[in-house]
Amino acid sequence: MNTAAKTRQTRRDRERIAWWEEARFGMFIHWGVYAIPAGKWKDKAIEGIGEWIMRRAEIPAEEYEQLASQFNPIKFDADAVAKLARDAGMKYLVITAKHHDGFAMYNSPCSDYDIVDATPYGKDIMADLSKACQKYGIRLCFYYSQDQDWHDPNASGNNWDFDPATKDFAYYLENKAKPQVRELLTQYGPIGLIWFDTPVSISLKQSQSLSRLVHGLQPDCLVSGRVGNGVGDYGSLGDNQIPTGRLEGYWETPATLNDTWGYKTDDHNWKSVKTLLHLLVELTSKGVNYLLNIGPRADGSVPTPSIDRLRAIGEWMKINGEAIYGSKATPYPYEFPWGGITQKNNRLYLLFTRWPGEDFILLGLRNRVAKATLLADKSAHIDVSQTRDSDCDILTLRLPECPDPNVSVIALDLDGAPDVDQTALQQTDGSITMIASMTNLHTPESGTQIRIGESGVIEDWFDTSNWIDCDFKVSEPGTFEVRVHTSALRRAREWTGGHEVRVDIAGSTFRKTITPDAWSDSPKAQYFPEASTVIGQVQLDEPGLYNIEVRAKAINKESRAGLSVSAISLMRE
Repeated sequence: MNTAAKTRQTRRDRERIAWWEEARFGMFIHWGVYAIPAGKWKDKAIEGIGEWIMRRAEIPAEEYEQLASQFNPIKFDADAVAKLARDAGMKYLVITAKHHDGFAMYNSPCSDYDIVDATPYGKDIMADLSKACQKYGIRLCFYYSQDQDWHDPNASGNNWDFDPATKDFAYYLENKAKPQVRELLTQYGPIGLIWFDTPVSISLKQSQSLSRLVHGLQPDCLVSGRVGNGVGDYGSLGDNQIPTGRLEGYWETPATLNDTWGYKTDDHNWKSVKTLLHLLVELTSKGVNYLLNIGPRADGSVPTPSIDRLRAIGEWMKINGEAIYGSKATPYPYEFPWGGITQKNNRLYLLFTRWPGEDFILLGLRNRVAKATLLADKSAHIDVSQTRDSDCDILTLRLPECPDPNVSVIALDLDGAPDVDQTALQQTDGSITMIASMTNLHTPESGTQIRIGESGVIEDWFDTSNWIDCDFKVSEPGTFEVRVHTSALRRAREWTGGHEVRVDIAGSTFRKTITPDAWSDSPKAQYFPEASTVIGQVQLDEPGLYNIEVRAKAINKESRAGLSVSAISLMRE
């Protein structure tokens, strides 16, 4: 492809994804016949998420398919669901047209195993939902399991009924998956995206062919990253995964309101509105869309806790949504304990998950601040002062009382595009944090080479010849506790330690085995645990620029993820 063609393709890709990047917040709906057992099979509770009950319990396909004859969701109200998405401040809606169990939740001409032909309900809910989404300005999108189909003898996933040696995945792809994708894109009007999932055995060429099919039928329809092999229009992080630091490109995190996706009667672990808003802040400030799930019951009704939480988020969005919609990730290279930052043109938005009190100091902003506005009360006066000390820009805000105990937002009008010092600066609490993406990676010419993974954490650190270093700036010298932070990764959800590291800083050398001296209690660590290890104490006597090096002296051979460093921190004592 020549340069001009590449430019045209890049422009077309940007045009296609512009609405999605503007939206930032969407609704996921996991709903199917698995809502009937709702986590139990033959009076036995089945561990795991609700929509995976067929696989978790290894239910024979012929037995499982009998659920369809019981599926009669007479309480499903497409208008109410689309309105709930609108009222929550969501801009797009992704519903499971076909999940891994193989049952189509729409009228599928190529299969009788669908909601119209196999259930007493006999109606196409997707047709109703399409009309409702158009009414409320919501983009309708479809989830489609392109690889796993536990009802089909040739698809991935069901090895208890069907011998893997006899499977012909290409046959399934061409005779069921592609025809059904075509149906979804030709029966319901404009579709925002096709949300593919779990690319188990699909090849690069097959992923590419699915992507071409989608774009050929609807050029403006997006293809999710889980189509496989890196050919999607945007990337999909792990379920409930929050990255460390800002991400480049287009990303989305699918997330749950409790612990399951499909409805389970015994899952009452609902996240609070505060937690959900904090997750929205974390993701948006890192340039990641938030796709938040509801799981209707078998009768089609939406659990009240889901409705209440989404409506509360919507009330917050009415006041503060401008800090979310169409925003870009924080210009800062590191994270803040008080919340997150988004940007839009010449504005910065400070989203406080922890209100700082009367005075707030932000370091490293080189722009002049013309005005500071509290979004919850635009008449509230905020004093702004800016100074420069020890080669560091200091912004001080004199704040009113906290307007919202969950999240409050202040907009800063700048004299130009945000200009921020990219050095790791010592914060007002004495801490210095260097997240993985701020470090320099040093890799050998051969062997396994470390990299910054999609979640912002160092991955593939299995070779002791790899090492990292980072510069940081000290403004208040003293004695510092040095910590190395490690994280579980998407492919290995369990945290593992046991690696021996060497840390060099200011002429001091420390050797320590990575152990969980402390566990993170942040919302992002709920599903991907994070631990910090105290390496030692170092005396830094002068203000100025320093460097820290971290090397692996031994890698725990039992660790699937290797040494997964998420950050290095120093805390002045």
